[in-house]
Amino acid sequence: MIREVALRGLEDADLDVLFEFMRDPEAVRMAAFTAEDPDDRAAFDAHMRRIRANPETFNQVILGDGVVVGSIASFVLDGDTEITYWVDRKFWGQGVAGRAVALLLEMVTTRPLRASAASDNAASLRVLTRAGFRPVGTAVGYANARQAEIEETILVLS
Repeated sequence: MIREVALRGLEDADLDVLFEFMRDPEAVRMAAFTAEDPDDRAAFDAHMRRIRANPETFNQVILGDGVVVGSIASFVLDGDTEITYWVDRKFWGQGVAGRAVALLLEMVTTRPLRASAASDNAASLRVLTRAGFRPVGTAVGYANARQAEIEETILVLS
């Protein structure tokens, strides 16, 4: 069980472990809106270069008891600031995501702040609503991980 959760800036040395986290088939299916091919390291590296070079993106790794257990970020999309996070499946159900979101919200003070999750991802929706996000609607989008259009819930923190 993780006792302490902290955030720190993303470093080059973190990329290998994050790539492995984001290849877990069960986690990929749950997240739904993922890379077209989670096993494509070149595409992952190119994506990470783009987002790390974007001054409107704030990337952090999630540390659980001093070890990288996930990632969390804020970014601007169509003029709205949004958050996203990923926690390694080994640490699901331990409160890591909720604590990481709370820490990020102390660092990213832009409001309103948006988030979204696959509508059937009850755990992620619970993390976000506990952090104060409120559902404001739904959208249908193509989920690479499921090879289908699915519903996602859009949430806002005012």
